[in-house]
Amino acid sequence: MEHVQELSVPRTGGLLSANATLPLKAGAIAGILAVYAAAVGILGLFAGRYVIVDAVTLGHVFLAALSGACGAYVWSRSGLALAGRTIQVICAGLIAGLCLVALVWLMSTLSLRWMFTALSADLLRTLTFGEGAVGGSVIILVASVAAAVAGAVLTALPSGLRRGITYGLVAVLIAGVFQELIQISLRFGWPVSAIREALYVWGGLTMQGAAIVFIAACAICWLAGRMKRRRRSGDTEDPASQSRNQLLNALVLLGVLVLFPVVAGSYIGQVMMLVSLFVLMGMGLNIEVGLAGLLDLGFVAFFAVGAYTIALLTADSDYALAHYTFLPALSFWTALPFAVLAATTVGVLFGLPVLSVKGDYLAVATLGLGEIVRVLVISDAAKPFLGGAQGILQIPKPSIGSFELADPVYLFYLTLVFVLIAAYVAWRLEGSRLGRAWTAIRDDEDVAQALGINLVQSKLLAYGLGAAFAGLAGAIFATMLTSVYPHSFSLLISINVLALLIVGGMGSLPGVIVGAIVLIGLPEVLREFEEYRYLFYGALLIIVMRVRPEGLWPSPQRRRELRAEA
Repeated sequence: MEHVQELSVPRTGGLLSANATLPLKAGAIAGILAVYAAAVGILGLFAGRYVIVDAVTLGHVFLAALSGACGAYVWSRSGLALAGRTIQVICAGLIAGLCLVALVWLMSTLSLRWMFTALSADLLRTLTFGEGAVGGSVIILVASVAAAVAGAVLTALPSGLRRGITYGLVAVLIAGVFQELIQISLRFGWPVSAIREALYVWGGLTMQGAAIVFIAACAICWLAGRMKRRRRSGDTEDPASQSRNQLLNALVLLGVLVLFPVVAGSYIGQVMMLVSLFVLMGMGLNIEVGLAGLLDLGFVAFFAVGAYTIALLTADSDYALAHYTFLPALSFWTALPFAVLAATTVGVLFGLPVLSVKGDYLAVATLGLGEIVRVLVISDAAKPFLGGAQGILQIPKPSIGSFELADPVYLFYLTLVFVLIAAYVAWRLEGSRLGRAWTAIRDDEDVAQALGINLVQSKLLAYGLGAAFAGLAGAIFATMLTSVYPHSFSLLISINVLALLIVGGMGSLPGVIVGAIVLIGLPEVLREFEEYRYLFYGALLIIVMRVRPEGLWPSPQRRRELRAEA
């Protein structure tokens, strides 16, 4: 087959030049990315974080992943036979390594720290493995070529074996990078502590632990693949058993969500709560953008309305309504419906002026409306009522009877309940008559109107429901912080929610959860890399747009649409 493919390549200059430039382009891109990461300080930061204690750092993994991806790309795109592909992969790895070698020699001969402070002597020793410029260059070139060949071999393996090895490597990476959190989670007595001692020492994951994690992940992947094949073969057997399996999987996932923060502690509980809040907002924006196609960059305004409403109704503050009106201070549970209602009302009013606006103009219009709300809150005119830049303080925590939900873990459970309710509502809406109307509007407004769909009503319902979810999230957010400030509701929140939809999969409820975990949960856990958070955001968005434009967990309908367009 390879021989036939080689013969089928016409001996024209265009195709031959493409084959010739493929390793050059791929290797140069990988090498430039490595040099860039070193120059801005990411590589130095990664080099300080061990994946396998005293052996492999995150910096090693990063460089190996770049060369490996370069080799895999060249292997999959090459139009040559086996020998030609192998040479191309080796050339690509060599070129990627040469870029890093050039940086090493520049750092050895010139002082570049006046421009790039991250290019320090410590980074040079890390890059050269302490062997000097000559020895380090040889090591870099050999390692880069080896990683490129490994990436190509992994690509050429059968899909089942490739998937198992990939999952195993990812599991080792997770076990090493998150070793502190995992060790805290495994702090209980035997046999849990025995697992921790088999995998970790005080400094991190051991080589033996990495091997155990790798083999366990491969075995789990193999078992999961086997169960999946059985399930597929049983599709025609018993639909009732399939429903029972889905219900069982959902209950197992829910059980893990409920028990994990108890085991992992308050910090993980707080991170999970933050992720849940963004899931709640993501489900609201998913109705507007994913289903109805109404791009909304002012979504944070609804979040702020929910937060300020709960603050005005419950806080023990001079700005609370109870201090200058006859209204008594309300509890969280009594004030919550008012917060959701206020956000919904603002959402409907928000939608009225932009009903006839589409596409990019809609994004700009909603962006302007969101900023108007923020400016109004921070203005001197509203300061006597909303506290201005000082905000509103002393918002009480929710309580059930005499039990106050003060711990982040309890607040996570509260948020989880609302997420489940919102997910059920969104899921039912997606398959309803209204959901199909939203989909029709998203695809083509003119055709939808010709079919008899009331555009005004449908759009306002989308804005209102999306705002209700955001208002609910804002109310919980205010009680979590016990205070609200205008600066907590910047445009960045809208962008974050939109980004998690794009990464997870537009129009997909599971995609919202995956996007929130990737974009909100991981940066919260890896706070030492916080200054590079938005750099990673941008890189991740570019990768997702190039590799999986439908998102990490797209809806089946959206996937079909994108494949049809392609």
